[in-house]
Amino acid sequence: IRGTLSSHLRSRAEVAEELRKGTVPVTILRAAVIVGSGSASYEIIQHLVRKLRIILIPFWAKNRCQPIAIRDVLKYLVGTLEAPETFGRSFDIGGQDILTYEMMLRVLGEVLQKRTIFVSVPFSNTRFYAYIASLLTPVPASITECLMEGLKNEVVCQDESIKDILPFKTLSYKEAIIRAISREEQDRVHTRWSDAYPAAHLLAMKLQELKKSPAYTASYSLVTEKEASVLFNSICRIGGREGWFHSNWLWRLRGGIDRVLLGVGTARGRKSQSTLKINDVVDFWRIEDLEVNRRLLLRAEMKLPGLAWLEFNIAQLDNKRRLNITAYYETKSFSGKIYWYLCLPLHRFIFENLIKEIEKRS
Repeated sequence: IRGTLSSHLRSRAEVAEELRKGTVPVTILRAAVIVGSGSASYEIIQHLVRKLRIILIPFWAKNRCQPIAIRDVLKYLVGTLEAPETFGRSFDIGGQDILTYEMMLRVLGEVLQKRTIFVSVPFSNTRFYAYIASLLTPVPASITECLMEGLKNEVVCQDESIKDILPFKTLSYKEAIIRAISREEQDRVHTRWSDAYPAAHLLAMKLQELKKSPAYTASYSLVTEKEASVLFNSICRIGGREGWFHSNWLWRLRGGIDRVLLGVGTARGRKSQSTLKINDVVDFWRIEDLEVNRRLLLRAEMKLPGLAWLEFNIAQLDNKRRLNITAYYETKSFSGKIYWYLCLPLHRFIFENLIKEIEKRS
């Protein structure tokens, strides 16, 4: 790494030093951009190239780095566990290519067959670029800014001695990109940057952790003869590419407002459109609880003057089923209370139609 470290890269180095102070030998692998499905860096550049015909290139986008495929990172991680000679040592890891960040965008454009114009500009404020990028990509500005700050440093392998211990051919940047796109098209993304919990502790607070039940709730239900399994399968398709079955423009509007306020928005989508599990992200929600054919509980991670949850519940009624949607909201502020009552008419419209669509599509 050349130049004064950005706060993001400096933090990584400090974590490594702290881990080294323990009694267990620590192997440190230093990587530049990790390319793969689910990687924040990959999603940023992919969405920028897909959505923009003209991309502005600040001076730091001409710095060099040595991107590495996530497959190769995993090989090194597993390999170091099986090679005692790596214990307690530090290594640089990288792929075949040394590229500027501009070249990385150009290569991706070639793979996607996008004709993009790149314009060099003197303006280099990373906060501004991160904010604009956050409006165009699933990755929020807080993460994007940290990554962009790191672009001001050249990150090229200086010590590649790990290749003598773990010799294998790494993928080229283009090969890594093609593999990432293929996994997305096959809906085989197993891990994603959004799996990490948000920084704010309150956003990670679970419904059952509240000292008392939320003060504000609204429920919507219907009774149907359809089986619980088919109802639950329909519930589990919400969000992501399929949307919310009804009033999608309202969900997108709320997500857009959240993005303008530096929130996560709805652009995060879903890791997989076919399966859900606890802690998965669904647009600006996170799955807090899931009981197959019975319950799905979502926790809000959008910007709110309070805490919110959305619960889907299926109950048995003799030979019929009751499908129920409940919105929970907890706030102590005056603005939070105003927000709840202003949203109630919209909630009624959205959730009554959503529950009908779930039953209809089952």
